[in-house]
Amino acid sequence: MRADYFNKRGVTVEIKPLAQIERSIQKNYRKYIWSPFIKAIKDYKLIEEGDVIAVAISGGKDSLLMAKLFQMLHRHTEINFTPIFISMDPGFNEVNKNNLIANCKHLDLPVHFYDSDIFEVAGRISGDYPCYMCARMRRGFLYARAKELGCNKLALGHHFDDVIETTMLNVLYAGNFKTMLPKLHSSNFEGLELIRPLYYIREESIKSFTTSNGIPAMNCGCSVAAGETSSKRREIKELIATLKKTNPLVDKSIFKAAENVNVDVVLGYQMNNQKYSFLDFYDDEKIIEE
Repeated sequence: MRADYFNKRGVTVEIKPLAQIERSIQKNYRKYIWSPFIKAIKDYKLIEEGDVIAVAISGGKDSLLMAKLFQMLHRHTEINFTPIFISMDPGFNEVNKNNLIANCKHLDLPVHFYDSDIFEVAGRISGDYPCYMCARMRRGFLYARAKELGCNKLALGHHFDDVIETTMLNVLYAGNFKTMLPKLHSSNFEGLELIRPLYYIREESIKSFTTSNGIPAMNCGCSVAAGETSSKRREIKELIATLKKTNPLVDKSIFKAAENVNVDVVLGYQMNNQKYSFLDFYDDEKIIEE
């Protein structure tokens, strides 16, 4: 196991021992990581009796933390469920691949590794903008492996910030109100659900945990995207940060907005692929000014 690594500035960083990393989740980060993780599972019924859950590990900070949380929950919970850790090499260079393997080993995560050529295929199809295609292909690949392993759920590491940024991206650039849900039924793999257990956990908490424990998590590992956030998502992230300077609770408000949609006072909405206008019910429901 590694004892240290070099960060981006060339400074040697010590990787904390496994026991210390696990202890920090329960103690130092109990309020900001462990408790929100448990709350999301309970609130949205993400884990149920008898579940076999494929926990996807990309090698990034979010998925490594999620895998560790699942492993620790499995040790201590009374719920009878089975986590199976899966990871794929979509075409990493040797450094990133070795980093992924070493991190999983250091964190004591027994992982099923799979090889693929998704980076190459996505790049060939989408050229300089492969991120969307790559994400779809990777998810499909993970679903297929989860199905082969007899899993009924696939866990991905999307967090609180991913949720609110997706909501704002849809409002500002797609002209619709859609958010990233905590769980979904797969449309292409019958009997499989996608779950997002980090739904309440903020990215800053994940970054703090990763840095304080010296875990050398990688970015996406793609040579084209070079680990950068997409320009639109980065723009939204910066916008939210700017808004928080005058309204520190703006991120919570964006999140809560998706829980408090009042269809009585919107121009239109869609349900089951059917589009509805407020005019469809205007005379029946006698909409009046408040």
